[in-house]
Amino acid sequence: MARPLKLGAQGPAVAVVAGLFALLIWKVTHHPKPVKVGGTAPAFDLQRLNGSGRLAFASLSGRVRVVNFWATWCGPCKSESPALQRLWEQYRTRGVVFVGVDYNDVASDARRFVRKHGLTYPMVRDRDGSVGTLYDLTGVPETFVVDRQGRLVAHFAGPIDLRDNDRFFRRAVDRALQS
Repeated sequence: MARPLKLGAQGPAVAVVAGLFALLIWKVTHHPKPVKVGGTAPAFDLQRLNGSGRLAFASLSGRVRVVNFWATWCGPCKSESPALQRLWEQYRTRGVVFVGVDYNDVASDARRFVRKHGLTYPMVRDRDGSVGTLYDLTGVPETFVVDRQGRLVAHFAGPIDLRDNDRFFRRAVDRALQS
């Protein structure tokens, strides 16, 4: 009696392993091309976090864009938020648009985070992580600087910090403004 039960359990187990293997093969072969500095930044059209419609990346064409991926569950995202807000306030008068992309998060938590940290630049939701996949994220926070032609000028993996990488960030935005 134990033998048929054992054989009966092996069939579904083999099917599960085969399914997982097929998923792995699909994931490896369908991975998007990594976003590279000098390449075109992926376009997106996402729901605004405040619920007031959508924001299409293409609608910001002709302007320098800073795209920051963040999440409420990310400790470094909390620490970088004051720096990003200050940089937004400084650069917006020069026509630079900051876009915060809330990544794989709960909308109510994200709205609370934005209010708590006093963030005033546009925020959108990437609730399923699909835009993060297009940008080939390795984690959050990650920030991308895009020039007026839509080319990626710089990529910062990790938090933007006014002490550590401020000079590099400002140089990248200035370079994008000159393009």
